[in-house]
Amino acid sequence: MEKISMSHEDYLEAIIMLGGTDEVPIRSVDVAKQMGVSKASVNKAIGLLKERGLVDQPYYGDITLTREGLEYGKAVYKRHRYLTAFLSKVLGIPEETAEEEACQMEHAISDESFEKWVAYIEKLDVVDEE
Repeated sequence: MEKISMSHEDYLEAIIMLGGTDEVPIRSVDVAKQMGVSKASVNKAIGLLKERGLVDQPYYGDITLTREGLEYGKAVYKRHRYLTAFLSKVLGIPEETAEEEACQMEHAISDESFEKWVAYIEKLDVVDEE
C-alpha cells in the first residue's frame, strides 16, 4: 500500500488505540480528544482517509476502519509500541520522551528496516503483546 502522511497515520493509530476496528466504530469527538485536536481537524482528516479507502463514515456518523485501514493502523500502532518499548526498556529513556520520539521514528523507518529490527527486538522480549 502507498504510504500516507504522518498526520493521517496518526489518525489511524488513534482510532486503533481507541479500540476501533472494521466492525467497532469510534466517535470523532473521541479521536479529537485522543489527539488533542479540534473536531473540525478530525473531520477534515477523516474525509481524506475516506477518499483513500481507509475509513468509512456515514454523514456525521461514527468512524469505522475499512479492512485496509485496520491493517495499516495496526501496523503503525505496532511500530509505535515496539519503538517505545525499545527506547524506554532497553535504552532507559524516560517513558514520556520515549513516547514522543517513537511517534516521530515510526513514520520514518522503512517497512523493510522495521521488519528486520522487529526480528532483533523480539529476541530481547521487551515488548508486551496486545
